[in-house]
Amino acid sequence: MNNYSKQREAILDVMKQNREHPTAEEIYTLVLEKEPQISKSTVYRNINILVELGEIKKLNMAVGPDRYDYLYQEHSHAICEKCGSIFDFYDVFNKDKLSNELLKQIENNMDINSITIYGICENCKSKNKK
Repeated sequence: MNNYSKQREAILDVMKQNREHPTAEEIYTLVLEKEPQISKSTVYRNINILVELGEIKKLNMAVGPDRYDYLYQEHSHAICEKCGSIFDFYDVFNKDKLSNELLKQIENNMDINSITIYGICENCKSKNKK
């Protein structure tokens, strides 16, 4: 599964150039421009492999299809629950302290890779005020 593949490399190249958190369908469309012979099933399968390898991150969405992110730099995400917009943010969380707190409260030692915060973005808040 860790073997090099030209298709996987094309997907990774697309992800490295994209900071918009594309869906699998959007990734397929972008890869198709570079590799016209590639099938949708090949792209979807390789996206899952890249997630398993830790090369890209799957962002589970409350609204709409899941999205994906290339991990070019350690960062976390804020996701709007109304419109589905995703915002990267950079903060240094004390992962050891957070892991210890989780262990105390839920008796489970979690591997913390990133933080995802859900809420309502300013754009959606301002729409509600009108």
